[in-house]
Amino acid sequence: MNDMNGKSCCGAGRQELEGAAASGQLQPVELHSLKPREKAARPSHMMITLPGGEFLMGTQAADGFPADGEGPIRKVKVDAFRIAAHTVTNQQFGEFVQATGYVTEAERFGWSYVFHLFVPEQRRGDVEGSPREAPWWLGVRGAYWAKPEGEGSSVEERLNHPVIHISWNDAEAYCRWAGGRLPTEAEWEYAARGGLEQKTYPWGDLLKQDGHHRCNIWQGKFPTVNHAEDGYVGTAPVDAYEPNGFGLYNVAGNVWEWCADWFERDFHRRSDNVNPKGAAGSGLRSLRGGSYLCHRSYCNRYRVAARSKNTPDSSTGNMGFRMAMDV
Repeated sequence: MNDMNGKSCCGAGRQELEGAAASGQLQPVELHSLKPREKAARPSHMMITLPGGEFLMGTQAADGFPADGEGPIRKVKVDAFRIAAHTVTNQQFGEFVQATGYVTEAERFGWSYVFHLFVPEQRRGDVEGSPREAPWWLGVRGAYWAKPEGEGSSVEERLNHPVIHISWNDAEAYCRWAGGRLPTEAEWEYAARGGLEQKTYPWGDLLKQDGHHRCNIWQGKFPTVNHAEDGYVGTAPVDAYEPNGFGLYNVAGNVWEWCADWFERDFHRRSDNVNPKGAAGSGLRSLRGGSYLCHRSYCNRYRVAARSKNTPDSSTGNMGFRMAMDV
């Protein structure tokens, strides 16, 4: 299956914006200046300890995307680790900002990508431009985690929803402060599979089980009509739907999740099968899990083996993260 224009629904990178606001010249976020918070004062993340072990990573399914490097399937071993039951929420990220004064990259650039249906007609004047190959993304001035649709929006009614408009650099900064780290792709897939072997989704091979929706994805005709049969047009609460076999919520759909790795197209062809991690070189960081914008006709990357990528300074209205820790 091919997606429109070969693009992923996780959005375009900052350098792809066509309009007045290009990526700009900003200095990298100084992660070293953020000191880890005292353990007793760290926010709770419902961390789940996983024993690690061997599993079959990747897929060669016909509905996959060969260009994403989803295969071949290979046996991988990961050590024991801890991973959050759900993605970081707006409430949790707000505590981080309040404690540190951290300014996200979306704020520093002055804009972030918002899905076009979420931008009211009267606010279209705040749009800097959109990517040529993904015109459903609008670079909205003033959009960032606390104002996800730009000026006039807020997260007051979405405190238990995943924080969005978060770059890889922002996610890394939060994790360092909270005493954790981002999961590797191998850890993420091991955890997302929930103990099942080579299943399409975290719960099995059927998208809907017993007629029930198990994830927050697009229903309708992308990118214009979303029937929201799963209950949500945008993000859902981080603990929506049933968790997988390991107790993880929303590892399919809702928001894309940053991983620690540099994205590597031939990741599954490498010989290192113990705690593998993508090598630097592409300039892109890996993302997993799909989002509320994924649809089988365009971006069926809500499958557990699916992968995507973006530049580490990019942010969109459907990218967030969950935290991991060493045991």
